[in-house]
Amino acid sequence: MGSLGFWRLAQADPEWVAAVDPDGTQYTAGDLLARANRLVHGLRGLGLEDGDGICGLVPNGVEGLVLYLAALQAGWYYTPVNWHLTGPEIGYIVADSEAKAFFVHERYGAEGARAAEEANLDPRRRFAFGEVEGFRPYGELVEGQPDALPENRSNGATMHYTSGTTGRPKGVRRRLAGIDPDDSAELMTFLLTLFGITPGRPAGGEQQAHLITSPNYHTAVTQFGGSALHMGHTLVYTDRWDAEECLKLIQEHGVSNTHMVPTHFKRLLALPDDVRAKYDVSSMKWAIHAAAPCPVPIKQRMLDWWGDCIWEYYAATEGGGTIASPQDWRAHPGTVGKAWPIAELLIVDDDGEPVPIGTHGTIYMKMAGTEFEYKGDREKTEKNRLRGFFTVGDVGYLTEDGFLFLSDRKSDMIISGGANIYPAEIENEITLHPKVADVAVFGIPDDEWGEQIKAVVEPAEGVAPGPELAAEILASLEGRLAKMKWPKSIDFIETMPREPNGKLLKRKLRDPYWKDRDSAI
Repeated sequence: MGSLGFWRLAQADPEWVAAVDPDGTQYTAGDLLARANRLVHGLRGLGLEDGDGICGLVPNGVEGLVLYLAALQAGWYYTPVNWHLTGPEIGYIVADSEAKAFFVHERYGAEGARAAEEANLDPRRRFAFGEVEGFRPYGELVEGQPDALPENRSNGATMHYTSGTTGRPKGVRRRLAGIDPDDSAELMTFLLTLFGITPGRPAGGEQQAHLITSPNYHTAVTQFGGSALHMGHTLVYTDRWDAEECLKLIQEHGVSNTHMVPTHFKRLLALPDDVRAKYDVSSMKWAIHAAAPCPVPIKQRMLDWWGDCIWEYYAATEGGGTIASPQDWRAHPGTVGKAWPIAELLIVDDDGEPVPIGTHGTIYMKMAGTEFEYKGDREKTEKNRLRGFFTVGDVGYLTEDGFLFLSDRKSDMIISGGANIYPAEIENEITLHPKVADVAVFGIPDDEWGEQIKAVVEPAEGVAPGPELAAEILASLEGRLAKMKWPKSIDFIETMPREPNGKLLKRKLRDPYWKDRDSAI
């Protein structure tokens, strides 16, 4: 194959600045390569073999990048864990992924330590960046290990956990090809070439930088950042995203591409005109967004400000998707684009039969050559498939010329600030409260986040509804459910609308909140 792939580029040009941490520290490719190599030697010394997995509970930055680069050249699975989760939720992922080593940054030390106990992980396999009780310092693992490339290298992969509608997340696991890591990385860069993105300086192109705006535990953030690095782009990390800081970093590093969600656009557009005018963002060529439908007026204003660099796509961790160039979107405002060249779309009715053009149905996708399974859940893997296509339960329609529009989602998933939130998981926790007879959780419109979480509660007999009860219910979620999953508000109802078979009529509760909106996404 060609000349792409981090390890190849780092050996050819070790002085290339490959990453910039949130505090501004710059790391050369040679330095990152040596760190990743030492980690592989250290973990092999611990007995890790091809196909094993490691987990990282680490903030955005070089520590997580080294875990990623080590796993992807040693034939391992790397699972970056959502740091908003609680100890038991993290522990479930560590145990389910069968992690042979768990890396925790001291910032998340308390929940990380709870997770390691929950997963019953051997203390010799727990490593800390900084001080975490019961964890060995990371330095112990890599000290004295050689900087040289390890032998018998083969491609690894990330295994992200996607929340299941039943509330337990599932690892999306792809079969490892057993090929050279750089060849595998080069295949990964296909994703970026769909948008027309070109290689950076060490790979024979111009100096380019990719800005990481969101948490690295999101599949897309890892995929786009990793692919940009394998193309020779400098990764510029942000810790906590800030609108003005984002403009500053674009100007300072000549950022040419990034991955965003509509919430970012909304915050950028809210900046005062004089602040927006202070920064030169002309280096930006590909500002790619996804994760939630972007309101048409907001995207229009971004195109007016940043020019024709705003690209959109629709996809899932499981593979396949659509892409909309700025020109496509201007011609079809609101579309999420056309199928990728290697992907196919199928819109079907409830019986699994294809529907006519322009008719709403469940969206199924498939991508050539990407077989996946939900780890340890053959049944769920099969259930979401139809003649080789799979669905995440979204509903939409296709136009005559193949453009996809999203209309609603079957599974009632809530998308808030680009994060997927599943009501069933929240309902399961609230139901446990002794003063709650019944509960329904769903998304209602939120101009900043896309959706916010609303809970409707039927109080137990003899319990008075009101602010005190709402506060008591929320307080009971402490330590059991990540704060980002807590309802923003709780309303009370005398009797929950249910069918005779017990099925909750969630639409009845939800519709009044959406009645003034064009689409109930």
